[in-house]
Amino acid sequence: MLLVKDIMVREVVTISPFATIREAMKAMKQRGVKSLVVAKRHEHDAFGIITYTNILKTIVAEEGDIDLINVYDICAKPAISISREVEIKHAARMMVNLGIRRLIVTATNELAGIVTMDDIVGAILEMADGESLMS
Repeated sequence: MLLVKDIMVREVVTISPFATIREAMKAMKQRGVKSLVVAKRHEHDAFGIITYTNILKTIVAEEGDIDLINVYDICAKPAISISREVEIKHAARMMVNLGIRRLIVTATNELAGIVTMDDIVGAILEMADGESLMS
């Protein structure tokens, strides 16, 4: 039984909610990632997530100025999260049902990692013993 914590990426790249889109794009390029976790503004806030898609939609639809628009204004918030102790089949179902490609992973309500559709597919492909993951 494979759990989210077994396949999640622990090195999560975060960004301030007050950063500009240009700063987010720069961080994504430097770190080679397609999404950033948007930090909480305060203790009782939720994490957000910003992706290439959010950024592209904003630039195209709003003819957005990447230096004037903040990450907070366009990120998905609250980001959909899942406990690191959950089986990956549940994470996969959640992604499919919600039409999303990544989940923030939490441990006791704090950021523990991120898991993507690619991570799950990769883990399924590595499991060569023929066991059904979705049973």
